[in-house]
Amino acid sequence: MLTEVAYFMDEQLPPQVLVAFLSDIVRGAYTVEDLLPEDYARAAEVCEQYADARVGFVDAAVLSVVERLGEPKLATLDHRHFGLLRPRHVEALELVPAL
Repeated sequence: MLTEVAYFMDEQLPPQVLVAFLSDIVRGAYTVEDLLPEDYARAAEVCEQYADARVGFVDAAVLSVVERLGEPKLATLDHRHFGLLRPRHVEALELVPAL
């Protein structure tokens, strides 16, 4: 989700990087996928299923969108949570970059 990317950029990189990234989105270089009602329902299921692991809404929502899109790969630095999650459409997500 864009909020995770923006948070990481804000914490780790100069402000110009986030501004350039947002400009790229406006230009159409990236597509930002919005949540649909069914994504919220799936995110709630994931939050409940993985409550002991403290998987939060953002990670659960990302998983729901990845499932809906049928995407087998996920770009993330959060291998702890996403390595634990089991999507419905593949046995496990391919997490990139590999750590």
